[in-house]
Amino acid sequence: MSDTSLSTLAAQLAAKQVSSRELAQTYLDRIAALNPSINAFITVDPEKTLLEAAAADALIAAGQAGPLTGVPIAHKDIFCTDGWLTTCGSKMLHNFVAPYDAHVIQRFKAAGMPSLGKTNMDEFAMGSSNETSHFGPVKNPWNPAYVPGGSSGGAAACVAARMAPAATGTDTGGSIRQPAALCGITGLKPTYGLVSRYGMIAFASSLDQAGPMAPSAEDCALLLNVMTGFDPNDSTSLERDKEDYTRDLGKPLTGLRVGLPREFFAEGLNNEVAAAVDAAVEELKNLGATTVEISLANSKLAIPVYYVLAPAEASSNLSRFDGVRYGYRAPDYASLDDMYCKTRAQGFGAEVKRRILIGAYVLSHGYYDAYYLQAQKIRRLIADDFNEAFKACDVILGPTAPGTAFKLGEKSDDPVEMYLNDLYTIPANLAGLPGMSLPCGFDTRGLPIGLQLVGNYFSEAKMLNVAHQYQRTTDWHARAPEGLK
Repeated sequence: MSDTSLSTLAAQLAAKQVSSRELAQTYLDRIAALNPSINAFITVDPEKTLLEAAAADALIAAGQAGPLTGVPIAHKDIFCTDGWLTTCGSKMLHNFVAPYDAHVIQRFKAAGMPSLGKTNMDEFAMGSSNETSHFGPVKNPWNPAYVPGGSSGGAAACVAARMAPAATGTDTGGSIRQPAALCGITGLKPTYGLVSRYGMIAFASSLDQAGPMAPSAEDCALLLNVMTGFDPNDSTSLERDKEDYTRDLGKPLTGLRVGLPREFFAEGLNNEVAAAVDAAVEELKNLGATTVEISLANSKLAIPVYYVLAPAEASSNLSRFDGVRYGYRAPDYASLDDMYCKTRAQGFGAEVKRRILIGAYVLSHGYYDAYYLQAQKIRRLIADDFNEAFKACDVILGPTAPGTAFKLGEKSDDPVEMYLNDLYTIPANLAGLPGMSLPCGFDTRGLPIGLQLVGNYFSEAKMLNVAHQYQRTTDWHARAPEGLK
């Protein structure tokens, strides 16, 4: 069962070939066996999971099941979940039990999908390797000496290791797509505002977006059907008619125009990654697509723009963690100011402190115009480049990351080198566009390679169609780490 698609699991549940409790127990047993070595989960509560599974079985028995009722799922530990420890991978929230459900969690509960637990992540979603977590690094299931990517590294690793059939993630600058690429699964970041951010602990509010992570594009389409929907509690939530994201999966790709940005195939791209992406392009051509060269001239500025805007928003969002209302509080202090200072110094890790300091600096008097305002102007230019490109193509294709997974600790002492892992993913976040990563091969070390698709606003169904048709003729997405079977 651990290698079965969501649609197959749902069909087995509906046919009473397996119960939700049995299915949940299978995954819980696998988590118990593998998590000590992979560290993909921060919190697992089998009693809660099995109670939710029993409730799903009751819905199935009563004929009130939805398309995915009874299928279990794991959630990134950035989503507030009523009664569950919700840490955001930080010492600051190491003891915080959420008193309510994030909108995303509400949607999955309403769909009758039991939670398998909360997955490990870079602290407050700040990182590209899942090494900044207070609860220790996550290991890549394909080789535990390597990182799984971040910040949704725990979610990607648990799906790749078949510890869960699917997981939720969040993407601020590539945090769904980059770990999906490094772990050999499919991950999708929707159009900004399509999935509510209510109850999702904020990093950078104008960039954060939740999305699904699963083995295949078809699985992601089914999950997106559950996740999306207007939420009045989120001022950036978009009020749109409900879509069925599986509707175009079977469409042929004849006539599809695939844009290849010259900037994504330039210096800095690993040769093996380039070869795998080129092979994927040829496969799409065989399926009827045509290619067109495009330019995203300002994409080279995406990383400096992102590392002005995201820390600026983070410095504001993280000011709420002060030791007064919830979470960690320094045990010894002499005054209120001393308590604030010691709590934040002890509760936040080095990367979070670095970004708070950068953010406070670029927003300070005398630097706002020079940095923050200029970054916002370039962000507009990056979005304009995409708008122009989509006049010539239907989807944009390129590598998800410049290389494959790197060794644990290899880039920990070089923040800039770490930041460059998001070179190809950040532009879509700055523009608010949907993007996804899917497996397209392996390097000579046996580590997965990711292919990125970026679509125009609200074109998730089209991207999923392209990905699904590609996955029908390839088996990269179906491969699992041999040593974990």
